[in-house]
Amino acid sequence: MSPQEPPRRRVPGPGRPRTGGERPRTAAARPRRPRPAAARNIRLGSPKPRLRLVSIGLTLVMVAFVVRLLQVQAVDASEYTAQAQKNRYATYTLAAERGRITDRSGIALATSVDAYDITADPTMFTPQESKALDAPEQAAALLGPLLDKDPKEITARLKTPNTKYVVLARRQTPQVWNQIKDLKKAFSEKAQADKRGTGPGANVLAGVFQEPSSKRVYPNGDLAAGIIGYVNAEGKGAGGLESALDEKLAGEDGELRYAQAGGRRVPTAGSHEKPAVPGADIELTIDRDIQWAAQNAITEQVRASAADRGYVIVQDTRTGEVLAMANAPGFDPNDLSKARSAAMGNAALQDVYEPGSTAKVISMAAVLEEKAAGPLTHVTVPNRLHRGDRLFKDDIDHPTWYLTLNGVLAKSSNIGTIMATGRLGKTQSDANDVLYSYLTNFGIGQPTGLDYPGESRGILAKPRDWSTSQQYTIPFGQGLSLNAMQAASVYSTIANGGVRIEPTLVRGSRGPDGRFTPAADPPKTRVVSEATAKTLAQMLESVVDDQEGTGTKARIPGYRVGGKTGTSNRVDPATGRYKGYTASFAGFAPADDPRITVYCAIQNPTRGSYFGGQICGPIYKKVMEFALKTQQIAPSGTAPAGLPVTFTP
Repeated sequence: MSPQEPPRRRVPGPGRPRTGGERPRTAAARPRRPRPAAARNIRLGSPKPRLRLVSIGLTLVMVAFVVRLLQVQAVDASEYTAQAQKNRYATYTLAAERGRITDRSGIALATSVDAYDITADPTMFTPQESKALDAPEQAAALLGPLLDKDPKEITARLKTPNTKYVVLARRQTPQVWNQIKDLKKAFSEKAQADKRGTGPGANVLAGVFQEPSSKRVYPNGDLAAGIIGYVNAEGKGAGGLESALDEKLAGEDGELRYAQAGGRRVPTAGSHEKPAVPGADIELTIDRDIQWAAQNAITEQVRASAADRGYVIVQDTRTGEVLAMANAPGFDPNDLSKARSAAMGNAALQDVYEPGSTAKVISMAAVLEEKAAGPLTHVTVPNRLHRGDRLFKDDIDHPTWYLTLNGVLAKSSNIGTIMATGRLGKTQSDANDVLYSYLTNFGIGQPTGLDYPGESRGILAKPRDWSTSQQYTIPFGQGLSLNAMQAASVYSTIANGGVRIEPTLVRGSRGPDGRFTPAADPPKTRVVSEATAKTLAQMLESVVDDQEGTGTKARIPGYRVGGKTGTSNRVDPATGRYKGYTASFAGFAPADDPRITVYCAIQNPTRGSYFGGQICGPIYKKVMEFALKTQQIAPSGTAPAGLPVTFTP
């Protein structure tokens, strides 16, 4: 063996005996133990089938995940995005501030103050969120008295499914929200204390919130309520000018969109706000002080006469602007729960009635304008007059009166008026046609031009449809119907030199930018000549100034007054038959330079006098005196015309 070769191990040969401590070095050298026969038949199985099954299962799971992922991210991506946005973001309406309604001087008659809409998140009233099984019922029991709502109604809203937003009450005062906020704080503190102890930690008001809003307020109570109207529970105009001008007053609502969590706003760059645009302010022609004087006067007289109702209208004769339109009884738009439905409208525009003798001025205007007679024309008036199928009389029995045409108006003779208007045509039919044309030109049976909700245009049949008796009753104011504004407009037309100006209630509007936009000029129509109007004004003075006149209670010291009394049979709305009377008085002052028209009517006076000169004359005087002083109109500088009332046969 060469020195480079490694030494070889010596292996004992076969049959070589082992020494005592030597161990076998290979398996072949070890002795084999006998094994059972069954054990010798077991063989290890192949793992490939099981690996194949696991691979197939994992593949199927991965395919399912991939398919679902594709569905979520590709097929239904927009739907899930929208749902996520819906759940994450809340969108609320920002209510626009309603415009004010003011009188002609800018004094607020209707305005809006800060208020809150009380809202809730129904998902926060579930047992899981609120930690109380009856959270809606508990919350409703607490909120019902504060919101003046039925707890059952509140409970139902708090249980509304599939929404995170409900409105519990609108336009609540700050005081109401402060009470709710105090309750929420108390419950929150109690819930925190319970969590530290063993209690459930329930806060049943955690899901109640507020949104800024506004509430309509009428600072003067029932003053001019018939004109202004009112808003409903949703804050929308529901009556009067609040309804007619709702679009201008309401403005344009805005929108707020923001992220939320647990019903609370989360600051985020994704928020979006579209500001609300406030409504326009409306300036009326009404003078608050004159309105108060008119409303106070008519309310007292309606109560004293135990009448159904009454109205007073004050109008600027030169512009047609309505300075006051008062109704009695009225209502307070701040508390509609106490208002009578019959008093919630504007009776001065919606009631129609037969005017009686105040309409005789139209007949006299027609006679003068057609030159059928003059103010000094002699009219012999018998105690009774047979015409058609009726026997006509005056309010009182009298011997034969020898009156001028001026005297017929001053003494308010029905018979004398029938005789005078009979001169308007060669036949009665012709006379009817002429009188009808003047009635319509003065505005009877026509819209007033105010465009007021529910306004009546009155009732005036065509001449061919007049009955036999109507041919003779219409000249003295029975057999046709009008509203109080139409009656006042007749006298304003005469006071304005024979030119009718459509009455107006709105002077203009002021937008959010502060710019004032005046209302359009009202239409003007000449009805009679200036000479006829002047003569009529002098004749109307005789009604008040002459001792033979029926309107002496309307005299105003220092001022020349022209006016006319009216006492007409009244149609009972319940039965459609004549029952009771309508008392009225209409006139203007100063008669030599007219500036103000006042009209008063009282329906169905049942206590004391029912004659227009007796119960409406004093109201006319009281309201006219106040208006003249308020408008700083100087007293008359000349004496009345003093046209004769009678003649010597």
